[in-house]
Amino acid sequence: MNTLEVKKNDGKIYSYIRDKWLVCTPEEEVRQNLVCKLVNDYGYPIELMTEEYRPDLETRGVRSTRADIVIFETKDKKEKNHNAFIVIECKAESVKIRLEDFYQGAEYAAKVRAQFLILHNSKETKFYAIDMDQIPNKDDAFNQIVRIPHYSEITDSKKLELIKKQTKTFTRDEFTKILRTCHNIIRNNDKLSPEAAFDEISKILFMKIKYEREQRGTKVFTKEEFIEKEKWFEKDIRPSLKGTPKDLPYMQFLFANTKEEFKDDQLFEDNEVIKIRQNSFEQILEKLQTYNLSDTQDDVKGIAFEQFLGTTFRGELGQYFTPRTIVDFMTSVLDPKEGETVCDPTCGSGGFLIKAFEYIREKIEEDVKNAKAELRSVIEGDNYDKLSEQEQLSVNERVESMQTILNKELDTQVEGSRMYNLSRNCIYGTDANPRMARTSKMNMIMHGDGHGGVHHHDGLLNVNGIFEERFDVILTNPPFGARIDKNQKITEADRFTDEDLITKYTKKYGEAYEKALQQVNDNIGKSLLSLYDVGSMSGLTEILFMERCLKLLKKGGRMGMVLPEGVLNTSNLQKIREYFEGKAKIILICSIPQDVFIAAGATVKPSLVFFKRFTEEEELQYLGAKTKAEKEIQQKYISKINALEEKIATEKAKKIKIKALIGAAEKELKDLKKAIAEEAKPLTKEYFNYEIPVAMIEDAGITSTGAVSSGNQLPALQNEYKEYRTTNKLWVESDSVISYTINSLGKLYRIKDGKEVELKW
Repeated sequence: MNTLEVKKNDGKIYSYIRDKWLVCTPEEEVRQNLVCKLVNDYGYPIELMTEEYRPDLETRGVRSTRADIVIFETKDKKEKNHNAFIVIECKAESVKIRLEDFYQGAEYAAKVRAQFLILHNSKETKFYAIDMDQIPNKDDAFNQIVRIPHYSEITDSKKLELIKKQTKTFTRDEFTKILRTCHNIIRNNDKLSPEAAFDEISKILFMKIKYEREQRGTKVFTKEEFIEKEKWFEKDIRPSLKGTPKDLPYMQFLFANTKEEFKDDQLFEDNEVIKIRQNSFEQILEKLQTYNLSDTQDDVKGIAFEQFLGTTFRGELGQYFTPRTIVDFMTSVLDPKEGETVCDPTCGSGGFLIKAFEYIREKIEEDVKNAKAELRSVIEGDNYDKLSEQEQLSVNERVESMQTILNKELDTQVEGSRMYNLSRNCIYGTDANPRMARTSKMNMIMHGDGHGGVHHHDGLLNVNGIFEERFDVILTNPPFGARIDKNQKITEADRFTDEDLITKYTKKYGEAYEKALQQVNDNIGKSLLSLYDVGSMSGLTEILFMERCLKLLKKGGRMGMVLPEGVLNTSNLQKIREYFEGKAKIILICSIPQDVFIAAGATVKPSLVFFKRFTEEEELQYLGAKTKAEKEIQQKYISKINALEEKIATEKAKKIKIKALIGAAEKELKDLKKAIAEEAKPLTKEYFNYEIPVAMIEDAGITSTGAVSSGNQLPALQNEYKEYRTTNKLWVESDSVISYTINSLGKLYRIKDGKEVELKW
């Protein structure tokens, strides 16, 4: 069999299967490259293949059901349209293979009773074996396998069965195991502590992701690639570099470039270097080279990374991990929407931010999927089946073009896309621990991105876009039990001085950012507690973060916090509770077992508390209720108030004033008014009365050892609460809807709030 090569000329590409020149679209180029690979590497004859295949008869009525490539076992079966052997769906190189692509190919493969399905986009190829006994239960019928059979194997039934049983093992557990192996390489070779070894793995992961993003997923950062680049660096680059030490290893040069890439995030110190020997570095690259981290499924690498973190640092950093069941529940209760800003000012390993990102992303993906189906119907029209083959081909190309454009809405790297906006403008967090800030950022990258708003910074101080009245949703698990000493000062070290970033953020956030900087700049030398109203009442970190979160929220914004139960019922925190009652509504209290956080090192019983900051209308309502209550109580003491005021006025009017008498009367009046305010508080609650739902959960899905329990009650409560808050309209739901339309010229537009934006990607 002759070797085939892709033929391109003057904007066209040759199809060996159809024996003609076609317009060279990105999708067509992917397809013709794959055809050559199927012939050259797998031995399949061109004569057994067909493109844009749709069988006649009973499947004719299925709208636009065409396969990019179909391979038959024999010429006879091809001529008779009898049971295809392999069905192949191709996408452009820039289009990620997604779940909906699988179902599109799976649906077709099931209809033509194929034994194998291939999904391909030149960067990634997925092979599936089809179990016809499981059709139409799609999820069970398609098993991802390591490879498809060579043409020489298709008549060997035993060989085929063996291939079908070789399921692909690229799983979370596999990736977790690789990360642990890398960790052990450093500990054994370089004798670093677990935390220091983890820091070095993080640096390499950041370097790997930077490299693979630059390659747009076409190359993986491998040991061989590193060695080849190192030779090139030594020969062609180092001699021309100015100010670079002559003995600087190439891996340190790469890391310096990586630091520059992430400098806005302030994750690494200026003098930070790789602290492992080069052979350790190369061993780790070799272990990781199976994975393209810019392309691997987010749920695989993300959850694997979390598992690695949890098992490696359970004892060291357990307090930074909020159990997944709690994170899922709290996020669902607050139901963040696309376009809303989300923050966690004590983000730890990033669990809340990742979940919020995924939660909104799923909605965007579902929205785009539905838009594809609706626009496909519009493009095809009502008479698709009556069109000629050439007309149908033209329609299919328009459908493919539309789907390609909409797929870019889901790409975090495409400026202006919906996912670009979510990942860069909506997710924010800080952590005061530099290791955890890096971990959170890496964790988010592993889960699909959104890392740009995460910073190593004191969560009580403003940074980047994290400042007062900025957020729609806050989810957090603040540190418990620690106290901020009244002598802890705001220092020059807290001042943000990077002029380039200040200019960048001012351009992005406007005057609000300049005002935000004053929180530190105008208070150098003052106590950190002085920034907060509750600072005069308590130095507990959880109390300060309650106020911090309320201040970060927009009016009407909502937040969920993990708090020690004592905050809700300890008598010495009564004034604290009253302060917050005057700022926000409690929209849910959920008491959970202490077991939930024991594995993470917590020793106090926690509750999940949800607030909604007052809207302007609610602020007026509360002020009105408070004023009414105080006036009512004041009437009980009006004669005494009048007498004291008259006494003070009389004494002040005398030529010879007795300051002691005036002072005593003023103190008595002040104490009386304070007593009136205290007595009015229960009445204020009565006049500003609302229902506070309280739930008691006995099983929150996790045991004291950190294992998953079987009786998790949170999902049921989640559904019950959703109905409750919708019925009672606990907060204003966004009525902003995004839709798509195609005009008569075939241009695709995104419509939001009545405004149309043409998608020109």
